[in-house]
Amino acid sequence: MEITLREVPIREVYEGYINDGETEMGVTGYDDELCIRPRYQRNYVYKDNQRDEVIRTVKNGYPLSIFYWVDLGEDREDQDSPRFEVLDGQQRTISICDYIEGDFSVDGHFFESLPSDIRDKILDYKLLVYVCVGDDSEKLKWFETINIAGEPLTAQELRNAIYSGTWVSDAKKHFSKSNGAAVGLASDYMKGEANRQDYMETAIKWHMDVTGDDTIEEYMSARKNYHNAQELWSYFRSAIEWAEATFPKYRSQMKGLPWGLYYNAHHERTDLDPQVLEERISELMADPDVTNKKGIYEYVLTDNEKALSIRAFDDRTKREKYEEQKGICPYCKEHFEFNEMHGDHIIPWSKGGKTVPDNCQMVCIECNLKKSNN
Repeated sequence: MEITLREVPIREVYEGYINDGETEMGVTGYDDELCIRPRYQRNYVYKDNQRDEVIRTVKNGYPLSIFYWVDLGEDREDQDSPRFEVLDGQQRTISICDYIEGDFSVDGHFFESLPSDIRDKILDYKLLVYVCVGDDSEKLKWFETINIAGEPLTAQELRNAIYSGTWVSDAKKHFSKSNGAAVGLASDYMKGEANRQDYMETAIKWHMDVTGDDTIEEYMSARKNYHNAQELWSYFRSAIEWAEATFPKYRSQMKGLPWGLYYNAHHERTDLDPQVLEERISELMADPDVTNKKGIYEYVLTDNEKALSIRAFDDRTKREKYEEQKGICPYCKEHFEFNEMHGDHIIPWSKGGKTVPDNCQMVCIECNLKKSNN
């Protein structure tokens, strides 16, 4: 892997600057050789005060933090596309170029209203840029270890830069816009921010459970030059639509659950009746012994009682039962210290037993484990 430090004057970065916002063109500069904001990646997020401080720093000749560019190389699929892509420094670069464009003023002055010597000072200001050339694994390892300045990149943003190509570009169209298709379809079911690549990362993790890829890097590397990401998008849509059809009454507890993994394991089942499931969910939501309401959905699909975090007996109840039993386990008839015993439901919760004093008994740890396994 080759990493070089360049000094790039702002006037060269600004040459050919185009900022088409949300359109297909993205943001480019450096005489069409630099993709400043990769298409459908994170949008401009700087606040006005952050933007203005970048301009003041440049105007005063103070140093800005290092910028990082990826050299996509001569072997990139589309030779007419920009050769370089900004990995870190997008917000600062756009702030500088938009100021030169005249999109905003700082301290009462637009760029064009500045004296010519100050304009030249800004245009001649040299950005310190690390440019990385190497194979995907080398670049990923380096970018994961450097101390990214400014707004830190997420792990998925790093991967998108390393495995950039036709597949990533198409996947971003679906998953990476705050007003995009994935947000419109699944915002009630997903956590995170689409423009920080949280939706894409989650969708890939779900799909990996089907494809058998061990890591996201392996998944993306195998698809780097695919013409589109339709396979992932179709899968994601199917998972969300299955969740909507299987659990038609939406509750806030559904947000952030691993719906893709539920879909993978259960979408071919014929015994899932939405009406029956809803009746069971409603009952469990009202049950005070169920302390993890989000776990109800896993429970009705798998019968895994641990997902519910059934309310435990409080210390006072357990101490009273321990004294009543004189420390004797009702199963093995041996005596134990208080901390060597567990509070146990005489009638299991799954059979209607509640977490009330009359349903509590103190059982030694070994017998309690045996009881739970039966």
